[in-house]
Formats: sequence, C-alpha cells, structure tokens
Amino acid sequence: MRTDIPAFYSEWFMNRIREGFVLVRNPYRPDWITRYELTPDVVDCIAFCTKNPEPMLRHLDELKAFKQFWFVTITPYGREIEANVPPKEKVMKSFISISDALSADCVGWRYDPILLDENYTVEYHISVFESMCKTLKGYTNVCVISFIDIYEKVKRNYPEMRALSKQDRIAIGSAFAEIGKKYGITIKACAEGKELEQFGVDCSGCMTKETFENAIGSKLIIPKERSQREACACVLGNDIGTYDTCGHLCRYCYANSNRSSVINNMKMHDPSSPLLIGRPREGEAIHIAEQDSWIDDQLTFF
Repeated sequence: MRTDIPAFYSEWFMNRIREGFVLVRNPYRPDWITRYELTPDVVDCIAFCTKNPEPMLRHLDELKAFKQFWFVTITPYGREIEANVPPKEKVMKSFISISDALSADCVGWRYDPILLDENYTVEYHISVFESMCKTLKGYTNVCVISFIDIYEKVKRNYPEMRALSKQDRIAIGSAFAEIGKKYGITIKACAEGKELEQFGVDCSGCMTKETFENAIGSKLIIPKERSQREACACVLGNDIGTYDTCGHLCRYCYANSNRSSVINNMKMHDPSSPLLIGRPREGEAIHIAEQDSWIDDQLTFF
C-alpha cells in the first residue's frame, strides 16, 4: 500500500519471488531492515494494491504458486489530477484479465478517493460509476469507496482541494449502494465510520478476514494483534513497499510527500536489489521476520 509495485516495480518484485525473500526498510526507523521470506508456506496471500496492473499480467502464471488478492483502483479522473495513470478503459481491461485468470473473489475494485470540483460533481460521479459497474459486472463482487482526506501532504500538493460535506457523502454513498445492488457489487466504505451503513454500504472494512478467506479458499486463524486497524476490521499484513516511490504522481496522494522525492527515489531503484530503493549499506543489521501461516488446516463438517 505504500507504493504501486505492479505498475512500476514488477521486474523487481518477480526477482524477489524467484530469490524467495525481500528486504524492507522501516519507514519510521531507516536503520531497521527486515527480511521476509517469500514462499507459499509462510505467505498465505499476496495482496496487490495498484492503479495499473498491466505490467504484472504477464507474470500471473508464474505467481500461481501463491494465493492472491488484487485491489485495483479505477477512477474517472483526468491527467490534471492523476498525472500518469492510464485511462480507466485500459485499467478496466486489465482488471477483467485478472478476474478471468483468478476469479471474481480475487479482485476488488477501489473507486477512491472521491473528490469534488467544478468538473467532478456529485452527478458526474454517480453517472460514471454506473457506467463502470456495467463494464465490471460479474468480474468482481466488491467496490470500495472513500472520500478525500485533507492530510498535510494533500494540502501541499493540492491546495484547492476541499473536504466533502455530509450531504455530498450521503448523496454519493446512497446512490452507489443502489447502483451496486443493481449490478451485484457490494459497496464497502474504507475508514468512513458508520455514516453510510443505513443505506446498505458495508462499513466493516475492505481488507477483512473474510476478504482474504474468499480469495484463498481457506479459513484463517489470525493473531489478535494483527486482526484489525482502529477504524475497521481490516487485517494488517506486512507491507513491502516504500513511501515516496509511486510514479503515478496523483495530486491527492497520501503516500508521496512531493514530486522531487519520488523522482530521486525512483532513480535509486535497482531491480536486482533485495530492497525496493537502494541497497543495504555496510554494517546495517538485517532482522529476520517471524512468519507463520495463518491458514486453518483443521477439517470441519457442516
């Protein structure tokens, strides 16, 4: 979730899969590097978050040893907001390819963050959302929505952005719930509280235990400390991405501080390195992560 690995770092990721491990530098303590094994016996599911899965499509066969869940963000914004994101029609085509290769349970659609301006109005979002639902019907069972949060990073990169009013959130959320029901797509809200629950929106979380169980076809026994975030019931996995490395350069981005940091970091990327950015420096300690499968192998009878 810290960056878009399928879009920009698919070669690096597949090298990590082939070598069977990855190194991750702690974003809050840069001297702390953790080694994670990338083998099916301890990786129950690889969860991708991307706005452009196309570069990874050719590797789907090689990834079949791993269970997967894909969250693909598809929004209707133009290049003035999402500078390097492919057109939504192209991303939807890749989305359908993933669904065909895996299953509708293994791919979720994110329509977020939802923002408003003179071009992207409430009426526009409702209209384009229904059009996209028509295209994606049968290829996914879920669409996750959230409304723009005005973090400090967003204020710097998108100073004219404003938060949505409660009236706007309810108008969009209730309409999306009705449209989703029409096309067999459950609408989930991401960290938006219970405000939209009364309209049929699932407010329990977007990457929940049930999400992953449906994707991998197995029950999970998740340690209590990994079971949820404060705002929802989402499962906390291990993020192998790095902040300030996403080349989409969306103006509302929560993970990029600024354009120059992204450009500088991407210049330091080496597809053969065990780290996403740079290489381990001499004398740095590498800590081995504790990894255990959470899959419940016990047979049950109904």
